[in-house]
Amino acid sequence: MKMYADVLVEIKNKHVDKTFTYHVPDDLKTKIMVGKRVLVLFGNKEVEGYVLGLKDTCDIETKDVLEVLDEEPILNEEMLELGRFMQEKTLSSLSSCYSTMLPKALKASKKTTVKKKEVLYLKLTDDLENLMLKVSSSTQKDILALFSDGEVLKSRANQVSASAVKTLLKKEMLVEEAREVYRYHIENLQKEKPKTLNDEQKMAFQKVCEGLGSNKTYLLHGVTGSGKTEVYLALIREVRKQGKDAIVLVPEISLTPQFVERFSKRFPEDIAVLHSGLSDGEKYDEYRKILRHEVHICIGARSASFAPFTNLGIIIMDEEHSESYKQENNPKYHTLDILKKRCEIQSCPLVLGSATPTLDSMARASKHLYEYLPLKKRANKALLPTCLLVDMSEEVKERHHILSRELECAIIEKLNKNEQVMILLNRRGHSTTITCSNCGFTYRCPHCDITLTYHKTTKNLRCHYCGYTKYIDELCPKCMEKSLNYYGMGTEKLEEYLENVFPTARVVRMDRDSTTNKGMHEKIIKDFQDHKYDILLGTQMISKGLDFPNVTLVGILDADSSLNIPDYKSNERTFALLSQASGRGGRGKVPGTVIIQTFQPENYILKCVQNHSYASFFQYEMKIRKTLKYPPFYYLVLLTFKSKDYQSVSKEAKQAASFLEKSLDKETIILGPTTANMFLVNGVYHFEILIKYRFDDKLINTLKELDSYVLLNKKVTMDMDFHY
Repeated sequence: MKMYADVLVEIKNKHVDKTFTYHVPDDLKTKIMVGKRVLVLFGNKEVEGYVLGLKDTCDIETKDVLEVLDEEPILNEEMLELGRFMQEKTLSSLSSCYSTMLPKALKASKKTTVKKKEVLYLKLTDDLENLMLKVSSSTQKDILALFSDGEVLKSRANQVSASAVKTLLKKEMLVEEAREVYRYHIENLQKEKPKTLNDEQKMAFQKVCEGLGSNKTYLLHGVTGSGKTEVYLALIREVRKQGKDAIVLVPEISLTPQFVERFSKRFPEDIAVLHSGLSDGEKYDEYRKILRHEVHICIGARSASFAPFTNLGIIIMDEEHSESYKQENNPKYHTLDILKKRCEIQSCPLVLGSATPTLDSMARASKHLYEYLPLKKRANKALLPTCLLVDMSEEVKERHHILSRELECAIIEKLNKNEQVMILLNRRGHSTTITCSNCGFTYRCPHCDITLTYHKTTKNLRCHYCGYTKYIDELCPKCMEKSLNYYGMGTEKLEEYLENVFPTARVVRMDRDSTTNKGMHEKIIKDFQDHKYDILLGTQMISKGLDFPNVTLVGILDADSSLNIPDYKSNERTFALLSQASGRGGRGKVPGTVIIQTFQPENYILKCVQNHSYASFFQYEMKIRKTLKYPPFYYLVLLTFKSKDYQSVSKEAKQAASFLEKSLDKETIILGPTTANMFLVNGVYHFEILIKYRFDDKLINTLKELDSYVLLNKKVTMDMDFHY
């Protein structure tokens, strides 16, 4: 009987986002399975693809499958369903959905060269005493003596004498054995006993335990330092008792080291780690640990949501408010949608944890769609930090442009007491603008509509949108005068300033630039934890989840910057960022102080941060969202049209808006087209259309139709981004 395979080829073209049928030769019939990768001819080109179906009849002439690439399926039934779900949610290509779920080594791409890491061991072929009698060379005897405790690494034996090892192998006294080793290692730490939960933690724990085996969603709303992680650990312990698996998501790579350390103390040798900071080889190994059922807990960032567990007992999404859970490239999925679907498929609960939940999550909790679990007090009975707002307009008059007098005095006081300080400035680089005072020339990106940021450590100018870099000279390139002025401040300049003002303090910077080298997140966090530094300054990556008991002062600079961004979420982002940063202070025995520098001390959002009042912020912001018809009262779809040709993209966006006006319900609001906030990026023009809707049965089919129409224009592309 003949066999045919429906193969989804890995080609980045929406026109071919469908399966193609191939004949399965007799010698491959026992190897081929749904979910495996195969090598096929597509046109005249050899490409890889995923087998999505098998059948015994086909009405058309077909080519043969050339090779089956996997021993076991890399896409199980759940992953196949999850890919289809992601395609429906994002209207992206199915191949891109499957591709984003897998580590590079398992993607259907001919460019992949990741291999298993193997080490060579040597074993004796006979009893050690017998072999010792058969050799006369003292070097060979020295090598054989290494085997008194059993097998030996070949590299260790080679250190004695590589030629002698070669001789013993030839004489068949030794035999070589290749063994796979994993590239990522979690340090073995002393096992820690579970801590006793307080009453609030116990209540939350019991409520979730009641829901094990169901796909309920829980919102664990705990103030900073309330012990959410301890609840997670207790829940996973319960799940592991039942023989089930767990996924724990954190939004930032910077949070992973502390999480992994805490979890590995409770669950040694039972954890896989998945995040973008790992090498391709490490991701490959960690993924396969899970596939092989060698570990039962996965900790990581967004990519960990696809950990291929088949027996999930719980999924935990820590810092659920974080925007890094949203994928910015196609497919533009939100991790929360993926997790809810997985919980539905595997019948397990989802726990969302945050000190500053998204308005959407809190709205769902208030309507009892999520079960609300509050933790109102800090776990160690510590008080929330005292929060002060400093009016920088007064400070600037007194020539205190960077640190207010209040913050500077507070830092000196804490340093004298041998306590630690954290300072948040959510802008990296040294200077944001470089202008010539003689002729007015300003360095701008030649490909984007933005000024270049100066990075002093690398002595270059950099565009944070397209990556363009340029070496900076002391002379103005236009008038050739030595009259360049450096305006604006990023974390590099702040680091320089702090080292000058506090010469005895040990200062460390943590941002995307200082953590580019592998392992730097872990090193900075560990060093600060061990008090090798007195002041930690950084961007938003230091604001979430990190726990340093000796930090008693948090300084927040330029607190207004995120409030002034023209985005409906700017208030929510600001409240979350400042509240989370404030929460790093006073987590130990000494009470904490937070000093927020602002030009808007009367701003209501900042007052809510100062008073640690999420409830006030929630009520205030929900009124605004309702009036302006934004989530959670309306759904949004943002359509972005891109092209290197201005006329083409402008015309296409206008035609699209006209088509949407005619096709969608009258209650649906269509805004635009308008130029995007970042209109020109890397030589590409951006236009946007925003769709606001509550219920519109025509929307998905209309967008699919529009997508197929835009595909005909080779000069223009369209991205769709759904905001629920």
